[in-house]
Amino acid sequence: MMDMGMAMVLLFLDGIALQQGGIFDFLTGGQGLGSDDPVITNMIVAVFAVAGFGILVGVINAIVRKKMTDAAKMQRILNETRAYNKEMKLAYKSKDQDKINKLNRKRAYISKLSMEMMQMNMRPMIITIVPFMLLILVVLPFLFSYTVAISPVSLNVIPGDYFVMTCTAEQAADNEHVCVRENEIFLISWYMLAAMAFSGMIIKVTKTDWGIGT
Repeated sequence: MMDMGMAMVLLFLDGIALQQGGIFDFLTGGQGLGSDDPVITNMIVAVFAVAGFGILVGVINAIVRKKMTDAAKMQRILNETRAYNKEMKLAYKSKDQDKINKLNRKRAYISKLSMEMMQMNMRPMIITIVPFMLLILVVLPFLFSYTVAISPVSLNVIPGDYFVMTCTAEQAADNEHVCVRENEIFLISWYMLAAMAFSGMIIKVTKTDWGIGT
């Protein structure tokens, strides 16, 4: 599950950085991602188009990972680290100090394997990060408005204002805000939802689900 989990974390961090009030406000004029005069104005078309971009990026990322990753080596590292962690857990549970000491001597080797696995996961991201950022910061805001869908309920389940996925009543009431109606879904939020919804399927179809379910 490491690859899926890492993808979710990165998407979440991207969402925080790219929404209104994020660290890229200097590029978006403080309005968040979107256009005052978008190319695609039909909301139904925008819903499917943004989702399509999210799926396309997921497929491209998976293909790049598959091409750049030694699947057999990745699986071997996963199996070895999991076996080590299982042994360590059992040793602590049974209070077998000799076994614990023996496993501790192997800790440096396991840490090295974990670092190698992390590098294998990060290498494809270095290749795809520039096209991804161009898509997010240039293409999507040019094509779409600030909000591209409407949710029947608020999706702002994370406490605080760190990550707002849907327009609040206060934002909708503000004539100078990009929100027109309450619970409209922001562009970056809808992109993330689509990407996350299809990530598991993409990983399965492209056979990059190393270690998942094993």
